[in-house]
Amino acid sequence: SGLSVFRVGKVWHYRFQISGLRLQRSTRECTYARAVLVAERAYRAAALQSTGGRVIPTLRELVAQWLAATELTASASHRAGIKTFGRLHLGILAEIHIDQLTTELVERARNEHLQTHASSSANHWSRKIRLLCRWAVHRGIIVEVPFKVHMLKVQRKPRATLPIDLSRQWLDVLDDIASEPVRTAVRLMFGMGLRESEAGSARWEWLDVV
Repeated sequence: SGLSVFRVGKVWHYRFQISGLRLQRSTRECTYARAVLVAERAYRAAALQSTGGRVIPTLRELVAQWLAATELTASASHRAGIKTFGRLHLGILAEIHIDQLTTELVERARNEHLQTHASSSANHWSRKIRLLCRWAVHRGIIVEVPFKVHMLKVQRKPRATLPIDLSRQWLDVLDDIASEPVRTAVRLMFGMGLRESEAGSARWEWLDVV
């Protein structure tokens, strides 16, 4: 039957029936307009599910599904990152069905992550949850990623540099502890601006140090 949105206390809920299945859930929204968007998204997802026989997973279940599906296709490091995310960093989102992941909920979970992690880590966290939900869209589990969370601005640390007036002192210390090839390679990098790989692959037999 048709979609209806109603309020229980301050929070709006929705109710509908598709293919004999009656579904009623909270939108977790106190604003009607936003609640309607959540309800309509859930209705579209349920309609998709009714035709494809898919069950909307929780975020924890989605992590397990992704790991099972990418066992032979994703790199070990990529899978390790998602495993760690699923084991340690789901927070309040773990048991939320992915079609119910609102922007407010994801931002709240990210704020919890920020209490013990840097902004750059929170951005990695956001990328992982977005990757998982985009994969769910690709698999036809949900019709769209149900949240929009922007990356945090991360202030880059300035690269450490060696003042010119200290370069001679630095090279003297290097000469006391490094081998001849290393001393020569460093001078090539310092004096000519070569990259480490370029200095390391230089044709030493062509170099006249006299």
